[in-house]
Amino acid sequence: MESTHLLSPPKKRVKIHPHTVTAKYATPYSPQARVHTRSPQPGDEGYDDAPSFEDFGSFLDETVDRKQQTESRRWPASLFGSRDKDAADGPAVGGERRERGGPGRGVGGQLASFGEASVSASRLTWVGLVLAALGHGCVIVLTRLASERFGLGPLFLLLVRSVIQLLSVAVPLHRGDGPFGPKGHRLRLLCYGVAYSLSLCCAHSSSAFIAPGNSATSWRLATTALSATLAFLLLEERLGMADGITTGAGLCGLGLLLLPAADEDDSGAPADPGVFWRAAFGWSLSVLAGLWMALALVCYRSLKERVSLATALFSTSWVGCLLAPASMVLLQEGWSWPMTAPSWALVLGLVACSVSAFLGMTYALTRLHPALVSATQSLEIPLATMLHLAIHPLAPTATEVVGNAMVTLSVGWLVMTKLLPSRGGGRRQREEYEEIVDSPIK
Repeated sequence: MESTHLLSPPKKRVKIHPHTVTAKYATPYSPQARVHTRSPQPGDEGYDDAPSFEDFGSFLDETVDRKQQTESRRWPASLFGSRDKDAADGPAVGGERRERGGPGRGVGGQLASFGEASVSASRLTWVGLVLAALGHGCVIVLTRLASERFGLGPLFLLLVRSVIQLLSVAVPLHRGDGPFGPKGHRLRLLCYGVAYSLSLCCAHSSSAFIAPGNSATSWRLATTALSATLAFLLLEERLGMADGITTGAGLCGLGLLLLPAADEDDSGAPADPGVFWRAAFGWSLSVLAGLWMALALVCYRSLKERVSLATALFSTSWVGCLLAPASMVLLQEGWSWPMTAPSWALVLGLVACSVSAFLGMTYALTRLHPALVSATQSLEIPLATMLHLAIHPLAPTATEVVGNAMVTLSVGWLVMTKLLPSRGGGRRQREEYEEIVDSPIK
């Protein structure tokens, strides 16, 4: 007579799904000859019912808490986050994508739906970025006008801008957000504010030692080159081949603008050591300003959408209120105050242009590579040159014409490739969507 022999109670594995509960039983030994095995049935000893759906909520809470603890161990707090961590911290985005794609449409339909929405948002971002470049060009010209016609120092104008921009604190307070950023990201936000303000202070200070045009050009050149390097080293974000070639062409154009004029090279007068070291100090300040600005762009890129634009503007403003007076004391810049209505109108126009340019550039950092943002802002140099020539008619040199043309064409080609309608149907649309989601646009 055959009998059933169980060496030990069976082990049960339960898989819980929102719509299905599956239980599997396994014995800790292999079946032997003339030994029959069977799974326990309801009512037998050792049989346990699967957890009821009333307990599914507590089970889900436990799972979520355990996942959060695992992610906190996997991603320690650091100054710069990584791209994978940012993707892991955004489940809401994935939920939004599933809702947009809709069930039953397949991967191709979902990619097409997302591609249309993302490409449209990307085009709006590029338009705002170009407008920000125009605003920065106006800031350069207005700063020179204020210094030449009303005797207002660049650092003093920076201080006035920072004081007026403190009003941006009303936006996070109205929304109920902390003006100094959310908890866990305040250190990075502080580093961003310090780096951005230091960059402006160095750039405005360098204009007192070298020509303002050279200061702005070298500042933008250093910012673009260093932001590409820092984004690769700190965020592991790379430029595409086409974008890299276009950005390199723009950098060559900026380099041509920095070449000295022919009359400066042919001057036979002996160089004054004091003038040489003064100019060297000014060039060093402009390059240092580019380094700080590149660090600021990469730092905000690591924050992405965790910090609002108003909070970022307030951070740079209150830090600028501290660093601008300190820079004025170190460089012994005289205190001046606008006394006439035209001077006040110029200052208010300067503040309006700087705020609009800041918002457009900062918003673009949430979606674009920092080097692309800085490269597009290079359009401020040709615009400032044209406005300055309109105010002071002077014949430009050949290198200035070629350099400005190269910068304009490179930025125009970079922007047009993003704004023109896609060709090639779904393949081109899918490539644009992958460019936005993966790298460098997010």
